[in-house]
Amino acid sequence: MSSILSFVGFVLLFAGTYCPLLRPFHIMNWNVYQLNQPYGLVMLLVAVIGIAASFLNQPQIIRAAAWGSMVLVVMLFIAALLKIHFAFSFIPFQKFEAFLAKQVKFKWGWYVLFAGVAIALAGALSIRKITVKAPEAIR
Repeated sequence: MSSILSFVGFVLLFAGTYCPLLRPFHIMNWNVYQLNQPYGLVMLLVAVIGIAASFLNQPQIIRAAAWGSMVLVVMLFIAALLKIHFAFSFIPFQKFEAFLAKQVKFKWGWYVLFAGVAIALAGALSIRKITVKAPEAIR
């Protein structure tokens, strides 16, 4: 069950990379690949590794991929925040700079990314090691 849960989380992470994350100036939507393509490919690779590990039932790899995906998504969110707030810092007028920064909106793709990471992490942390006791010798 936990392997299925982590599989669903990694599939959501995979799909979340194609969802809109930022909408600058109400003109177009940007996904992960339009924000930073190499970073998006690394996120995609981690999601594919997590999906493959959940098929092969490798709990250590699932756990590492889940934690890695959490770190990547949080770093992407922080980078997006910094990019929005410091992209217009060259403008000498603070009110105009603040106005332009407010024109970049966050979209619903962040919910998909964070939900995928949370579900994958919940599935990875609920994996228990199965122990089999050897039968006692018959007298």
